[in-house]
Amino acid sequence: MDWGTILSNTAAWLISPETIAYALAALGLAIHFGYTGLLNFGQAGFMAIGAYGYAISILSFDLPWWVGIIVGILGSVVFAFILGIPTLRLRADYLAIVTIAAAEIVRLLFTTQAFDEYTNSADGLGNYHAGFRAANPFTFEGSVGFGPWVYNANQWWVRIFGILLVVIAALIVWALMRSPWGRVIKGIREDEDAVRALGKNVFAYKMQSLIIGGVFGALGGVVMALPSAVVPSVYVTSLTFFLYTILLLGGAATVFGPIVGSIIFWVIMAFLSNVLPALVQVGALPFMTTIQAGVLRYILVGVALMLIVIFRPQGIFGNKKELTFVK
Repeated sequence: MDWGTILSNTAAWLISPETIAYALAALGLAIHFGYTGLLNFGQAGFMAIGAYGYAISILSFDLPWWVGIIVGILGSVVFAFILGIPTLRLRADYLAIVTIAAAEIVRLLFTTQAFDEYTNSADGLGNYHAGFRAANPFTFEGSVGFGPWVYNANQWWVRIFGILLVVIAALIVWALMRSPWGRVIKGIREDEDAVRALGKNVFAYKMQSLIIGGVFGALGGVVMALPSAVVPSVYVTSLTFFLYTILLLGGAATVFGPIVGSIIFWVIMAFLSNVLPALVQVGALPFMTTIQAGVLRYILVGVALMLIVIFRPQGIFGNKKELTFVK
C-alpha cells in the first residue's frame, strides 16, 4: 500500500471546493436546526437553486458572475417563502416532510426536459466560468503550492473565494447569535409558546431564520458550481443527510462546528475511499471487491453517525443543553 499517496490524496480534501461548499450549507443548517429548531431536510434544494441561479444567469442572460451569485441568493429567498408560508405555523415534522419533498421537486424540475433551454435537463450546465476566472487576482503561470496543495491560479481562486465566503458567513452567524435577534431565535427553539406569550412574532422570526440559512445553502451551491459544472444528480436527498452528519459531528448550535465537521467528514470520506480499495487489492479484505469497498465507506460513516448521536450528541464543540432534541 502506498501510504504516501493515500495520505496526500486525503489531505487535499482539507480545502477542496466540496468541503468549503458543505461548510457553508451546514452553517445554514446550524441556523435552521441548531439555533431555531427548524427541521429542514431540504437544504439540497437551496444549494441547487443557488448553483442553477448562478449558472443560468450567466449562460442564458449573459449577466456578470457576481450578479449570478445575487440571483442565486434571491432564488433561495423565494424558495424559503414558498416553503415557510404554509408550514412554519405547523409542527416541526410537517416542515421536515415539506422540505424534503420540495427539494426533490426542485431537482426534478431541473432534470425535466420542459426547461431544457435553460437547464439542459439531466446533462446539467457547464462552460460558465469565464467571468469568474477573469476576475481572478492571481496571474501566475503553472501550479504553485506545497505538499498535496498544489494548484493553478484558477483552482486557488475558487478555494480562496470559497474560504472568504465561509469566514464571512461564520462572522454573520456569530454576530447574529449574540444579538437580541439571536436570543429570540434560541428562545423559539426552547419554547416558542413562551416567546409568543412575550409578544414576539414567532412566525416572522422563523421565516427570517429560514431565509438566512437558505442563503448560506445557496452560497454553498455556488461554490460547488465554481470549479466544474452544475448537474442535478448531485442535489439528491443524501446531500442533506451528509450535511446533518457534518452538523451533528461539529455541533448543531455552534459557529465553528459545521466548518470543522465538514473538514473532518470529507477527510474521513477521502481516507476511506483511498484506503479501503487498497486493502482489497493487497488481500486484506478478500471477501469484497473494490466497488463494494467504495460502498463500505458510506456504511462506516453511517455507523459513526449513530455512535456520535448515542455517545456525544452535542458534537465536538456543542453544548448538550442546547440540543433541540434533548430537553
